[in-house]
Amino acid sequence: MKKKKRIASALLALTMAVSLFASAAYGEGTDSKETYRVFIKGPSSEKAKAKQTTGVRWDFGSEGYTTTVNSNQYQALLNNKNLTIEKVSEVQLDRVENASKDKIGTTAITSLPSDRTPWGMQAIYNDPNITVTSGGSGIKVAVLDTGTYINHYDLVGSAEQCKDFTQSSSPIINNSCTDRNGHGTHVAGTVLAHGASDGLGIYGVAPQAKLWAYKVLTDSGSGYSDDIAGAIRHVADEAGRTGSKVVLSMSLGSSGKDTMIASAVDYAYGKGVLVVAAAGNSGYGANTIGYPGALKNAVAVAALENVQQNGTYRVADFSSRGNPLTDGDYVIQEKDVEISAPGAAIESTWYDGNYNTISGTSMATPHVSGLAAKIWSSNLSWTNAQLRSELQRRAKLYDIKGGYGATTGDDYASGFGFARVK
Repeated sequence: MKKKKRIASALLALTMAVSLFASAAYGEGTDSKETYRVFIKGPSSEKAKAKQTTGVRWDFGSEGYTTTVNSNQYQALLNNKNLTIEKVSEVQLDRVENASKDKIGTTAITSLPSDRTPWGMQAIYNDPNITVTSGGSGIKVAVLDTGTYINHYDLVGSAEQCKDFTQSSSPIINNSCTDRNGHGTHVAGTVLAHGASDGLGIYGVAPQAKLWAYKVLTDSGSGYSDDIAGAIRHVADEAGRTGSKVVLSMSLGSSGKDTMIASAVDYAYGKGVLVVAAAGNSGYGANTIGYPGALKNAVAVAALENVQQNGTYRVADFSSRGNPLTDGDYVIQEKDVEISAPGAAIESTWYDGNYNTISGTSMATPHVSGLAAKIWSSNLSWTNAQLRSELQRRAKLYDIKGGYGATTGDDYASGFGFARVK
């Protein structure tokens, strides 16, 4: 990588998501151009009849199937009393803004990072002098996001799978994961950026891990929950097919619980995948944590700032909080924050080949995903449950006492604490 003039970016931190709801529907063709994504449930015989007319995007077996229909088809489905029709929810990336005087975009030229091992790497490695990271060999990290610029200098050669789940023509398109948003490339870099062939680029937590880049959100940062659920299940199936240890990293979500995503997370966890998800950016009020991070079988990650308070890093004000009624029990239940990690002013790879510094629990999540990959690579006989227990054990070693709701021990702001390499 040659050093050229650096044009840094205006920071729009694209992080946790808010839930929007689409409409959906079944019947004969119509002139209506409006289409809807729907989740259809009911007896097998009735679903089989409906499938003949509507077609299928995702078939979740006994749970139901999803498809895209027009207005007349939707009305026909609603008139079938033997079927239950639900509108498929759509998620979008939230935005947390950082300060920056410069701009990045399509005219930006290739630059060097301001720091090859940003503060998040120094913090999670517990080494302020670290210049190179290591680890993750033999582990796959599936990043479900806006795609990844897999030819970035600091990511090239790391992608083992590249798939798009957002296209209307097919639920899965292989060898396509283009990121025109930046969020997914940023997340991937924090997990496993390798510093480029010349060592002058940026480093992630586990640079020897392999990337499964799954595009589940469009370039605008939105995506249907059935596509996300389908991708989660696909990760689990691919883990089984390839005999791989896989960490599934999701820096996305919604304020409400989606049954398809919840079921998919349970499926993946049951298949041996470790699921890591952002807690959300809804602020320091109690029970603001988003889904799927709030699910019991997902490791919910809160965001830390590079600020010391009460002798520890501080939980960011924007970071969503869990349930205060479960403080101190060290037992993960639904709507509990589990672990904290650096998530404010995080520099990483960007979709145009440059670098960007953004904030959010979206940025904290890949720190934990990378750490999980690094730990697992040295303990390949472990199950995902054993790996999760080790993350919790390490988190307890560095209790977080800074920020609203953070206190000694397990709390609804920081969870068990900040898990680190050492």
